[in-house]
Amino acid sequence: MATAAQIDTSKPPLPHGCTFDADDWYVLARHWYPVALVREVGTAPVGTKLLDQPILVYRAGEDIVVATDVCPHRGVPLSMGTQQGDGVVCPYHGLKFGRGGKCVHVPAHPARDIPARLHLRTFPSVERYGLVWTCLDAESDVPPAGAIPDMPHWDEAEFQQITCPWIDIKGFAGRQLEGFLDVAHFAFVHHETFADPDNAEVPSYTTKRTEHGFEAEYWSSVGNYPIGLTQRGVPGFRWLRHFRCHLPFTATLEIHFPGKDRLVIMNAASPVSARTTRLFAPIARNFDTDLPVQDVYDFNRKVFEEDKAIVEAQMPEWLPLDPTDEAHIPADMSSMTYRRALKAIGLKRFFGY
Repeated sequence: MATAAQIDTSKPPLPHGCTFDADDWYVLARHWYPVALVREVGTAPVGTKLLDQPILVYRAGEDIVVATDVCPHRGVPLSMGTQQGDGVVCPYHGLKFGRGGKCVHVPAHPARDIPARLHLRTFPSVERYGLVWTCLDAESDVPPAGAIPDMPHWDEAEFQQITCPWIDIKGFAGRQLEGFLDVAHFAFVHHETFADPDNAEVPSYTTKRTEHGFEAEYWSSVGNYPIGLTQRGVPGFRWLRHFRCHLPFTATLEIHFPGKDRLVIMNAASPVSARTTRLFAPIARNFDTDLPVQDVYDFNRKVFEEDKAIVEAQMPEWLPLDPTDEAHIPADMSSMTYRRALKAIGLKRFFGY
């Protein structure tokens, strides 16, 4: 058993029941992930998990607070409580928590000073792309440059910003993101939504390493209009799909439509645990901006449901980083680059078994 002198107090404690390999957890905990939609925070406290750590997200005035989802008084999840005014109230004894996770009211002793032991352990909170981002092992409440992935065109006036509802996947975040980067599965997985089952050939392409991951530009004749709207396409048009991967589990795909039309999808795979992923998908586009947003939600839900079925069935559950563990084909260039990049940042086996 480790003595007090042997315990590294500079590291955050591993969550109870952690499903990740301990060394990999500490690597992953240094990165930023989305944990909630901004629009779902405010009417009630939001409870979720990140890397097995129970997380509470609530509103305190203009601030969004991210904290551990447990009342320090008697251990009840505060996500069972209520959002009241500028804070969240515990359902057990009514303790109220406000800005910065501070306990601001103890109904049983309203006139007494509140000890620091009653304050919540908090994590940084940053709003971007309609999402709340946080980091479990951040050096500062302000993310360093590049810590949160860039999303092309999001802030440009002519682009519509859409933040789709999240979707839960019973699979590993690395498997899910690798599927998003994959260019050979369209004809087989997405033939009911946008792809052509008779157009499966993958032209050669290359990848380029970047500071936070890599990029890949992939040209093909596979369109991106929903099935039934193919008449809007241009015969002979070559579609450019520009992938930008940001380690460990986020990527954007910019699709060049005919003319100057552009569609950007962010795939932010937030690791709830080693075996569960919450997928967030902000979208920016400069066309069809007058159409109902619900149509966008519904179509993209169908596409991600198609991917979800594959990810949940893959074996092994984790993402093998040893290139000899699985067979490969030339179309796997992005996949192989992704796996090498994960290994380069110190990740090994992911699952704690």
